[in-house]
Amino acid sequence: MAGLFGRVREAMFPSRKAPVQSTTQAGQVRERKYGGNTKAMAAAYGVAPRTVLRWIDGTRHPTKPQHVDQLQREAVDVQTTERGRERKAKQLAQRGTVSGIGARVGRAVSFEIRGSDAVRARDIHLNLTGEQAAALAVAEDEDEVRQVIGQALADYFNGGPGYGGFSADDFDFDPTDFDLS
Repeated sequence: MAGLFGRVREAMFPSRKAPVQSTTQAGQVRERKYGGNTKAMAAAYGVAPRTVLRWIDGTRHPTKPQHVDQLQREAVDVQTTERGRERKAKQLAQRGTVSGIGARVGRAVSFEIRGSDAVRARDIHLNLTGEQAAALAVAEDEDEVRQVIGQALADYFNGGPGYGGFSADDFDFDPTDFDLS
């Protein structure tokens, strides 16, 4: 299953899902991210070039969790171009305060406000602004996604941007209990 970044990227670009097969993932990552350079991909994963070739031809599959996770993240990443992400972000930013994209953040497990557990265990449903949705479209990694969602949570609990005293850093949430709609 894709991590938080992968799920956000797949929700923002539904026609650009990463392939399921690790052989296809490895081939696309090598071609699109490393320019077809097997040695460069092998160096990035800390494996021998022959190992990468075996992943691509299907005689072997990544078994170490860090390799599986890295390959999945990179496979999701190469499905969209930077230009495509920027185009989508521009379209979303033009929507203003109503982007049409919502997020559900589960509070039950690890949602915290300034060090204390949430008062009630319930899901938080956020209506992302165009600016927040645009920031998700161009996010480069999970930390950026967490920052955008944290700011959306701060705005929700503050009663909107510019009100209250919460900031994005005041919130933590379980990335496995999150989805976009």
